[in-house]
Amino acid sequence: MRSDHIPLSRTEERTRASWLAPATIVLGSLLTLLPFVATFPFLPPFGLLMLLGWRLTRADTVKVWAPVPLGLLDDMVSGQPLGSAMLLWTMCFIAIDVLDTRLVWRDFWQDWLIAAGAAGFCLIAGRLIAAPFAAHVDTALLLQIVICAALFPLISSLCGWLDRDAKKG
Repeated sequence: MRSDHIPLSRTEERTRASWLAPATIVLGSLLTLLPFVATFPFLPPFGLLMLLGWRLTRADTVKVWAPVPLGLLDDMVSGQPLGSAMLLWTMCFIAIDVLDTRLVWRDFWQDWLIAAGAAGFCLIAGRLIAAPFAAHVDTALLLQIVICAALFPLISSLCGWLDRDAKKG
């Protein structure tokens, strides 16, 4: 066993981070399987929020190709049309990468705005893909977007806490 006073090497740190981020994203996607009964659908896409939290908190923990298999799993678990999360999550990743090349630095407020915009984009585009135009889901969709924006600081803090805890060993 590892003693608490011996720090992790860079290789051990990268190895732990390489499985921790995808595992928490998968767990976030699997939250939709919990037997939660609601008359009004308001649960946010926790898998997407975890993906955005890891990408914006520490970009090197999630590979560029990771939204594809993680989105496939989310599609299979959530019941969305197959490929929708794969496409939308990848588009968000590409947009964040483009923003990273344009912005010299980002602070938390910009990360929060980026995450809220990405979650809103994914929810609106997912609604356009999955539901007919005549469906009256706009109120629930707006509520989900607001909840996503409100939860991002908590998700970002959780990702930072898990990353710090993973570095300790």
